[in-house]
Amino acid sequence: MADNILQVSDDNFEEEILGSDIPALVDFWAAWCGPCRAIAPVVEELAEQYAGQVKVAKLNVDESPKTPGQYGIRAIPTLIVFKGGEVAEQITGAVSKAHLEQAIQKQLA
Repeated sequence: MADNILQVSDDNFEEEILGSDIPALVDFWAAWCGPCRAIAPVVEELAEQYAGQVKVAKLNVDESPKTPGQYGIRAIPTLIVFKGGEVAEQITGAVSKAHLEQAIQKQLA
């Protein structure tokens, strides 16, 4: 996994994501999820591309079930862009890099 991807859990989600002073993209995933594995390289590319501008994190829904429950996540992968501690955009499924870039750009504008 890329060095610039943060591993978050129920324990540090509030501090790392909701308390972040820059937008954050969180990938809610699980090890057994095929589409999650398929989108992982795209998430890594985005982490490199937006280093310093956007915090990119992954949260394993099996290891940390509380946080996905709070956001009503029923399917994975789900990617949520947070800005100022609020959900700015929620994307479900293995979508294109362009789709994710568009969601990120909206928060950086």
